[in-house]
Amino acid sequence: MRARDRHERARDRHERARDRHMRARAGLVATVLAVLGVLAPGCAPVPTLPETHVDGVRIVERKPAGARGQALNVYSRALGRRTPVRVLLPPGWTRGSGPWPVLYLLHGCCGAGHLGWIDEGGAERLTERLPAVVVVPEGGRVGFYSDWVRGPKWETFHIEELIPLIEAEFGAGPDRAIAGLSMGGLGAMVYAARHPGLFRAAASFSGVLDTTGDRSGVRRLVGENGEDPDALWGEPDGPAWDAHNPARLAARLGGVPLYVSCGDGRPGPLDPPGASGDHEGALLRQAKVFAGRARAAGAELTTDFYGAGTHTWPYWERALERALPMLRAAIGA
Repeated sequence: MRARDRHERARDRHERARDRHMRARAGLVATVLAVLGVLAPGCAPVPTLPETHVDGVRIVERKPAGARGQALNVYSRALGRRTPVRVLLPPGWTRGSGPWPVLYLLHGCCGAGHLGWIDEGGAERLTERLPAVVVVPEGGRVGFYSDWVRGPKWETFHIEELIPLIEAEFGAGPDRAIAGLSMGGLGAMVYAARHPGLFRAAASFSGVLDTTGDRSGVRRLVGENGEDPDALWGEPDGPAWDAHNPARLAARLGGVPLYVSCGDGRPGPLDPPGASGDHEGALLRQAKVFAGRARAAGAELTTDFYGAGTHTWPYWERALERALPMLRAAIGA
């Protein structure tokens, strides 16, 4: 019996020593990785942070992206899945700092998604010195920034889930502006109108601003991208169409600083030689309808109907640069 006791005590000592060794080894590895993260040029890994939960919505993955960005993967209850979000952090941002002003940038349909603003729209360069958190969320290939009659709930995700998550995670405050191109121009104006007081200013670049004026075009676009056109806002004469039409909602935007820009579809100074015209002219007609109604409502409206120009990224990058002074002023950035 005494021999067996001695054997068990020896085994316990061995296991405790092994545990101490493993803990020390783990600490050494963590220290080395931290030092490498500091010393290796250009590495700057995103630190391991506690997972942020806001009413079940959470960041499930994050990676460093560019000089000051974080590529997030966010689980959304409204969508029932994960969706990507890019965040650009301002100079001087540290964890726990704030509250910071916020600029939301919404993408258009059918193309590169939210990363279009990063890869082609110059968002990182244009906001390099902006003392505000910049949020570039995914909005679906043809999501139209809406809770579909039958389908995804993009509006609920962006307004009820993402905004509180950004506030909790990055110290974002209540001074928000929103801007978008094409389909995202609709999203910016619809969100500002449907949620009074949530955004201090809104901007649309070549935006879809009068959907009931071109129901067939919207339905065709949704169908061409593999979705049921009736699943978006229902039948063409249904009430959801008016409820998501910026031109019909313009009366709610009195007193809100707005910026609307659009070309006329002819090849312009930012197009390559030999470029042909496109459908931008149809969007210009919608923009003028919206602008007239917004002015009648007392909105603080700035328009830039710049003539020749197509529905392409060089014009949207320029539009964001031109709109930024107004957006900065509105959020105190």
